[in-house]
Amino acid sequence: MPAPLTLPRLVWGDGPRRALLVHGLGSSAALMWRIGTALADAGWQATAVDLRGHGDAPRALDYSVAAYGADVGAVRPDDGGEWDAVIGHSLGGAATVVAATTASGWARRLVLIDPAIHVAGRDQGIIRRSQQRAFASPDIASVRAEHPDWHPQDVELKVDAVLRASRWAIEQTSVQNEPWDVRTQAARLGIPTHIVGADPEVYSLFTGELADSVVENPHVTMSVVSGAGHSPHRDRPDETTRQILEALS
Repeated sequence: MPAPLTLPRLVWGDGPRRALLVHGLGSSAALMWRIGTALADAGWQATAVDLRGHGDAPRALDYSVAAYGADVGAVRPDDGGEWDAVIGHSLGGAATVVAATTASGWARRLVLIDPAIHVAGRDQGIIRRSQQRAFASPDIASVRAEHPDWHPQDVELKVDAVLRASRWAIEQTSVQNEPWDVRTQAARLGIPTHIVGADPEVYSLFTGELADSVVENPHVTMSVVSGAGHSPHRDRPDETTRQILEALS
């Protein structure tokens, strides 16, 4: 595994149960605020990290999913123990799967939000064009036009995330992960794992034969947030947090 980087943290709450939140490509720790707030209100302490090349995290040359996973797997609660739960979105979901299958005693359970387990063909193009649009117009009006239902703080924080991310890092994350495929690691997951999927009628990275194959693992369950695209926690936050809390109950 690549040598891990030390990732900066944001924290919500001070409860005895501890969760780690891992954002997706082109996002930031701050953009996990809705989940962090819901967990804090439910008696958890939620810690979100900026991934390498994003936000305030260190920059590097290696942007493989393995490198992201090594970083995440090195993040521990302050006492060095296990996370009660790790919640990862998209790229963060892939990194979480890698960490859970390589870092011993790291997490008791996982929740993966529309995780990027296998990205190929049409999805590669959709992701690349989405990131290109984000960097071409990193402003409030453009983000609000593309996502009119998002909370104002999600709009503001998405602009901030793009402005503070390395464009080269985002581009290299696609270039260096060819093929992008952590299905083998997902099949090895041995802890309770719940996948909160996006609605394939809107857009989902995790659906069809891919979802069917991953859910064959007896440790993995799945639900879908109706009406939500690839970022359910921003598209349909109330239902998404309800499903997350139900999976953690």
